[in-house]
Amino acid sequence: MNINSTLFLQAIVFAILVWFTMKFVWPPITKALDERAQKIADGLAAADKAKSELSSANKRVEAELALSRTETTARLADADRRGQSIVEEAKSKATEEANKIIAAAKVEAEQQSNKAREVLREQVAALAVKGAEQILRKEVNASVHADLLGRLKLEL
Repeated sequence: MNINSTLFLQAIVFAILVWFTMKFVWPPITKALDERAQKIADGLAAADKAKSELSSANKRVEAELALSRTETTARLADADRRGQSIVEEAKSKATEEANKIIAAAKVEAEQQSNKAREVLREQVAALAVKGAEQILRKEVNASVHADLLGRLKLEL
């Protein structure tokens, strides 16, 4: 064997090895690499899509929270206004009731005062008649002197 035939034989074996590698080994490797690259690209696309969806969801959540805060503030303000109106209404009713009670008490006091004055007038008239009777030492007839007794009541 000389160098030429060995070199020629090695070149043929190398060519067969290259052909075998290109035909049977290289396609599965490139296919696996392409699939892996596609999976990575799909993963990156899904990550970008998820990121944009997350951003969109965050914006919707912020909008909902702002709306909820606004509604809550409005409801609290409305509840506060209603509470104040109920308190004011209760105060006005209580004041009105107190005024009615005071007016009724004044009327009752006036009636009792008038009644007491009338009773007092009758008692004073009776005492005056008794006093006059004792002074005159004779009996004064109430039916005969009714006119005199009426004037006496009015004067007292």
